[in-house]
Amino acid sequence: MTNTDAHSAESQSQPGRHHDTPAKALPAYEQIKRYVIKRIGEGAWKPGGLIPSEAELVKEFGVARMTVSRALRELTAERVLTRVQGSGTFVAPQRYESTVLEIRNIADEIAARGHRHSARVLTLAPGDDSHALDALGLAAGPAFHSCIVHSEEGEPIQYEDRYVNPKVFPAYLQQDFTVETPNHYMVRLAPIQRAEFRIYAQKPDAHVRRHLMMEIGEPCLLLWRRTWVGEDVATSVRLWHPASRFHLAGNV
Repeated sequence: MTNTDAHSAESQSQPGRHHDTPAKALPAYEQIKRYVIKRIGEGAWKPGGLIPSEAELVKEFGVARMTVSRALRELTAERVLTRVQGSGTFVAPQRYESTVLEIRNIADEIAARGHRHSARVLTLAPGDDSHALDALGLAAGPAFHSCIVHSEEGEPIQYEDRYVNPKVFPAYLQQDFTVETPNHYMVRLAPIQRAEFRIYAQKPDAHVRRHLMMEIGEPCLLLWRRTWVGEDVATSVRLWHPASRFHLAGNV
């Protein structure tokens, strides 16, 4: 063996030298996983679409069935794929992600994913809901009420049902929330001092379900949140998210 050959063999045997390891050295199941992810990323396999069967992938890659099965099983655990007994393996529907540990503008979150945000205002008017008045700490109404559907690339992902304290945001009803979200408007005017929230798994009523384009019986992730500006409760909001297209996440 020449010195050059010896040096090359030594480099490939050293741990941590991943840039020297050729792709073909990856385990076969990892190669299959990368292939599946690449096809999805290229748009060749769409969310909800059926992918080739295990038998077809076995033939294409020339590997044992258990190798293909492991790759698909791991991709299912990673929520890249969905396996339906008797029907096959499908690309999992896209799940949009939001954080609950900081209050962020949903339009900014969507833009950060490289997608387009749009909003449809359903309600923008005074409201006298007794539960909302209690949440806001108001002895009498009205409070300001807005209902807005937020969409990502035209697909609805959040139904926002918000009550606002008129003392804190007196011009709330005069805003165009198709241009600027309520969250962005309020934070721009008066930074939030503190907040509390609760998360529920709950089936929406017919009104919310229709506007989120959900199937009957499909559950929602419901986030209830209340925020303060100074000593005043500024807003109480319920945010409905289709569980099949959305999940909440955060880190500390």
